[in-house]
Amino acid sequence: MLWVMKLSGLLSAAMVTVVLSPSLQSFPPAEAIRSSRLRQFPFRQAPAFSNADQCAAIVGGVGGPGVCDPSLVHIAITLDREYLRGSVAAVHSVLQHSLCPENVFFHFLVLEPDLEALVRSAFPNLRFKVYSFNPDRVRGLISSSVRQALEQPLNYARNYLADILDPCVRRVIYLDSDLVVVDDVSKLWATDLGSRTVGAPEYCHANFTKYFTERFWSDRKLAGAFSGRRPCYFNTGVMVIDLDRWRRFGSTRRIERWMQVQKGGGDGARIYELGSLPPFLLVFAGHVAPIDHRWNQHGLGGDNVRGSCRDLHPGPVSLLHWSGSGKPWARLDSDRPCPLDHLWAPYDLYGPSP
Repeated sequence: MLWVMKLSGLLSAAMVTVVLSPSLQSFPPAEAIRSSRLRQFPFRQAPAFSNADQCAAIVGGVGGPGVCDPSLVHIAITLDREYLRGSVAAVHSVLQHSLCPENVFFHFLVLEPDLEALVRSAFPNLRFKVYSFNPDRVRGLISSSVRQALEQPLNYARNYLADILDPCVRRVIYLDSDLVVVDDVSKLWATDLGSRTVGAPEYCHANFTKYFTERFWSDRKLAGAFSGRRPCYFNTGVMVIDLDRWRRFGSTRRIERWMQVQKGGGDGARIYELGSLPPFLLVFAGHVAPIDHRWNQHGLGGDNVRGSCRDLHPGPVSLLHWSGSGKPWARLDSDRPCPLDHLWAPYDLYGPSP
């Protein structure tokens, strides 16, 4: 198709030719990923990725000075059994396209610590640290959402990065588990946030009012939260966060206060319907450092209509994001993929070696 030819031109050298092996489609993910036994996770070991000559040296090799080394690029991702296949593919994609993959440090937020062994087996040389997220910290603040997946406690772990990560980590890239990076992540890391706490691609053409209820907009005090701002929608699945500023201005507490307003109002006085996104918008929208849209080609999972496929937004591509209800691994395994799902497949480590 014509759009596929255009896409290959956009991705150029960043993408590889995809040939789906039948063996990759013969392992249904639901049974494996929901199993409580690690041996039932058939992930292949990723190849070793080495730094280019011009990369900054890390003292002491893989076991070097640890998380506080100033040469590191910090990335935070959640790990859970349902989306584990996506998380592993996301890590693989980052390493494959990084000029300095040995300088990338991953921070994994988990509910189940035993996933650390799986990560180590797939990426033996990876620099990473695992943090146990206590679901009780947020469970009482979560209200029902349009999709059950948005109600899971780990979906809110991004709110607590500044509290969980070591104080010496002053900046972090947060990435969702349903995406792949097809460019050097250090370019995203170098984003100039200026005086902003959060940087993300903004979408100011979107209807911002739809992210909140009529009750919110009809209440002058509530709607006044955006007074003096020109708020735009941004997707929280890809963010660069200044953790120093986040800590200084108490952003976690500010997000929690809005969640308490939502929870305390009851079903008849809800101020939003989505999960973790609206509190972020309430705190940061209108005060976001803009990042080029190439760094979040989101919505590829479609909407809540099963089987719906999306095309790319116009422009170049550095990150493909399957936000929405459809995930590429599930559609590929069911032999009903959307066209763009084949661009995720080269990073999939699920299944035995071909």
